[in-house]
Amino acid sequence: MRRNITTILLVISGIFLSGSVESQIVMENAPELQKIDVIEHYGDQIPLNLRFTNSVGEPVQLKSFFQTGKPVLLTLAYYECPMLCTFVLNGLSKGIGDVAFSPGKDYQIITISIDPEETARLAAAKKKNQLAATGKIIDNSGWEFLIGDQKNITDLADALGFKYYYDKDRDEYAHAAVSFVLTDQGIISRYLYGIEYKEQDLRFALMEASEGNIGNTLDRILLFCYHYDPDAKGYVIFAGNVMRLGGVITLLILGTVIFIFWRKEFKQKVKIKIT
Repeated sequence: MRRNITTILLVISGIFLSGSVESQIVMENAPELQKIDVIEHYGDQIPLNLRFTNSVGEPVQLKSFFQTGKPVLLTLAYYECPMLCTFVLNGLSKGIGDVAFSPGKDYQIITISIDPEETARLAAAKKKNQLAATGKIIDNSGWEFLIGDQKNITDLADALGFKYYYDKDRDEYAHAAVSFVLTDQGIISRYLYGIEYKEQDLRFALMEASEGNIGNTLDRILLFCYHYDPDAKGYVIFAGNVMRLGGVITLLILGTVIFIFWRKEFKQKVKIKIT
């Protein structure tokens, strides 16, 4: 039975959620934790030829979840994780429940275990729990839980820039709280940090990765006004775009008013000529 690594959870949460000085001091005093990191590889493509096993024990190739025109939300975790993974996956389930988009229909979710010793049975149990936690009726294929061998896991983690650490004494993995949003071609589009997923952040990240293929017109207008702020770990209003959008709307309104007056005046002139 794996034991909790409370210190690791506090350090990881501190670094990625608050960035506090205290957390950085703890990191310096624990050299093994320096192996935990996320090196962002925006715009890179992950290897889609990697092979895993799904929750019913069937071999699958990663590319089978891509090239469908849908963005992909990917998480790396492990199913017997005593703490952090559970928080991340529960936060993801809640976020999925809040977003209007539907897994399987509008986007794909994949969770892959970083522990090569875990089984399809564990993946199936975790899948059942997390789907139920969304509070929504989701297509069974919309969120898949996979397992794999060490080489495929390592190749994927390296491509994503996900650095984690295995503590042999505790038989536990230490890792960051992060999820990855990719395009349907496997291009890394966004890193989402933390154990909570705001509806707005999740929705905008999926819209960005889909290049506007999901979301209504209002969603696209709102996305134009927001941009992702790495420091805030979320989407914030971008004043420049708001001003530009305001300028465009003002011009449209002004143009419409001028056209109405011009048309009214034109009709009056035509009427005078006829009479």
